[in-house]
Amino acid sequence: MVRYIHHQLMGVTMAVCASVISAPVAFGVRGIPAADDTSGRLGFLFLLSACVCGALVGATRFTPISEVRTFETAVPLNDPEAVLPGDDTVRHHLVDRSSLLLFFVPSLLGALFWSPWAALYPLPLSAEWLVRAGVAARWERRHGLLLWRGEVKEQPLGKGKLLYSSVRPESPTR
Repeated sequence: MVRYIHHQLMGVTMAVCASVISAPVAFGVRGIPAADDTSGRLGFLFLLSACVCGALVGATRFTPISEVRTFETAVPLNDPEAVLPGDDTVRHHLVDRSSLLLFFVPSLLGALFWSPWAALYPLPLSAEWLVRAGVAARWERRHGLLLWRGEVKEQPLGKGKLLYSSVRPESPTR
C-alpha cells in the first residue's frame, strides 16, 4: 500500500530525473536545438498544455474523469494498522528503477533520433501528477483522511479503487 499523494510525487520525481539525465545527453550529442526546430518544441508545448488542462479538468467535480469523484468513492480500510508505513517506507525510495527506465529510454531515443526537445517530454507528465497530488492533499485535509493506493489481501477491490483511513490510528480500547 502506498499513499496516493506519495505515489503521485514518485511519478514527479521519476519524470524529472529522467529528463535531467536524458537532456544533457541529448543536447550534448545533438546540440542545442536551433530556433527553427519547431516540431519538437511545438510537440513539447502541446503535450504540456494537454497534461495541465487534463489535470485541471480532473480537479473539478463536473466530469467523469474527476479525481475528486474518485476520492469520494474510496472505501474505508478495514485494518489500518496492517498497511500504515513502517520505518522502511516508500519515502526512502522515491525512484523506482524500472519506472525510471520507462521514462528515460523513450525520451532519450526520441531525443537522439527525432528532436532534442523529446528529452524533456516526461516533464509535462510531472506537471499533471503534481496537480493531482495537490488535489489529493486538499481533499485529505478537508476530510481528515488519508488516501491509499494498492491492494490488501483481506480487502479486494476493483481496479482503480482507493482506500482511506483516519489520519491518526485508532487507539486500542481498554
